[in-house]
Amino acid sequence: MAKAKIAVLISGRGSNMAALLYAAKADDCPFELVLVAADSPDAPGLTLAAAEGVPVIGFPKPTAKDKSQFFEALDLRIRESGATYVALAGFMRILPASFVSGWDGRMLNIHPSLLPKYKGLDTHQRAIDAGDSHAGCSVHIVTAELDDGPVLAQTPVAILPGDSADSLAARILIAEHQLYSRTLAAFVTREQQPEWMLNRVREIALALPQADEVISHGMPCFGIEKGKKFAWFTRDHHGDGVVALLVKTTAPDEQATLIEADPDRYYRPAYFGTDWVGIRLDRGANDWNHIGDRLRASWRQVAPKKLLGLMDIAEDF
Repeated sequence: MAKAKIAVLISGRGSNMAALLYAAKADDCPFELVLVAADSPDAPGLTLAAAEGVPVIGFPKPTAKDKSQFFEALDLRIRESGATYVALAGFMRILPASFVSGWDGRMLNIHPSLLPKYKGLDTHQRAIDAGDSHAGCSVHIVTAELDDGPVLAQTPVAILPGDSADSLAARILIAEHQLYSRTLAAFVTREQQPEWMLNRVREIALALPQADEVISHGMPCFGIEKGKKFAWFTRDHHGDGVVALLVKTTAPDEQATLIEADPDRYYRPAYFGTDWVGIRLDRGANDWNHIGDRLRASWRQVAPKKLLGLMDIAEDF
């Protein structure tokens, strides 16, 4: 499977960027760096990245007047690089909401505290002053609120007697280098994990009126409460190695048409007949909007007429 393309944003030496860069050199690493960008042409991390063959760009430090143009230009260069994710690695700029929203759910940051403690700056001294037994670091999804996105992973680091902010920071930095690459790898491959796929299917299916979930024939399945089933989630069922969603078709020849058009994605599920079709979820690059449409269409095939009428009225509004 193709590696995820990462753009890394830095402001200085970029030690966390370097940790990501060298982790990406492993053959089994699921990501690669396609751009390192800095808010200064003189950021030392740019020299390292360029020497390792990663494209770099250093923008002049923006003033308050040209801040919006700075982030528009930065966003353009990231997109031109082909990056699908952004990793902040010591990027010392407050991001505008417009920039963050363009990378919603696809931008990570590493922060030197055990969030939600000590958002912002001076995290090490604040932990020492509070008498905490541990400080640490966190990797989180970036949202418009500073250091406030969902935390993906943390590493606690013990505060030793006599620690200064600098001595504590040095140990936490080692933890950061270990944590960031591991968490980023897990994050960019999460959609390939069967449990993530099932949760995504579950989220869509159970949002439909009167839908419920049960286990049947060893598989999670979704149906109308005390009624017919409209979807099944199969994961290595009978040792076939397949992760797929089974949904009802909406026309007699639809199964054959879908399989003929994309035999790598669609298949005829055993024992289900011609009015069901399997959608392989383990092929990657899943179109979840399309999958949601298929689930809703399948639900309509089994929903009682009264429930369909209420659904149609609700959609009209």
